[in-house]
Amino acid sequence: MHPAPSVIIFTTLSGLGFGLLFWLGAGIIAPTGWVGFVFFAIAYVLAVGGLLASTFHLGHPERALKAFSQWRTSWLSREGCAAVAALVVMALYGAGLVFWGARWAPLGWLGAALSVGTVYATAMIYAQMRTVPRWRSWLTPALYLTLSLTGGALLAGQLYLAILLLPVAALVQIAWWVRGDGALARSGTSLETATGLGSIGTPRAFEPPHTGTNYLLREFVHVVGRRHAKKLRILALSFGYVLPVMLLGLPGGHLTAGLAVLSHVLGIAASRWLFFAEAEHVVGLYYGKRSA
Repeated sequence: MHPAPSVIIFTTLSGLGFGLLFWLGAGIIAPTGWVGFVFFAIAYVLAVGGLLASTFHLGHPERALKAFSQWRTSWLSREGCAAVAALVVMALYGAGLVFWGARWAPLGWLGAALSVGTVYATAMIYAQMRTVPRWRSWLTPALYLTLSLTGGALLAGQLYLAILLLPVAALVQIAWWVRGDGALARSGTSLETATGLGSIGTPRAFEPPHTGTNYLLREFVHVVGRRHAKKLRILALSFGYVLPVMLLGLPGGHLTAGLAVLSHVLGIAASRWLFFAEAEHVVGLYYGKRSA
């Protein structure tokens, strides 16, 4: 699929923001006063900024509020409802910490659960799509959740937690890639099933279905070369996981921790680009497109 910058920004930043809100709500850190204000401000800028970025990919952004009404059947709607609930609850919890130095633990636990629920709902938007076999796996929500918690731990300054979570997230990332590379072939979907002509022989495209481009081609058909994808995967692993662990093991305090966060964000942005660019939508088979 063609990676939209708004969706990459959304999935990268909102995951970090809600990950930080989780650790704040869980009570792993309970900063008060101005320190607490800075932590919550960072979390809200990332979470809300990411959510706002996602609206730029909507065909009709002015209708975004209607998405909240379909929570019974739509993971997108559930994500929106969970996000708003998490932000409201954590705002109340944060106000107690920042202004009164009071930690209302039950409220924090609820906010932490809603934050994780938001990330899970975001992942399920993609994991439930039968039309993209690469995404349709329990590894998709596992990847989103581990990355959110890992990034949140980095932002929260929980270095030992981050050092433990980074290798776990890297293993989930590698497993997601390995499983996804053969997902389309294992799905049984082919040009024969896409056209419905398999019963009479092996079809091949004589002419493209359209003389020009259309919405489906713009959004869902994108081929990434193996060599290009391999380089990006190496960069994603190096910057997203390996380099942050190395930096956290060095002396330097806030400087090395800040560099670890920056490196992690760059690596995850590359990973997110691949998440969409390598997504082989089955509609591409109808247009005669194959993986590179």
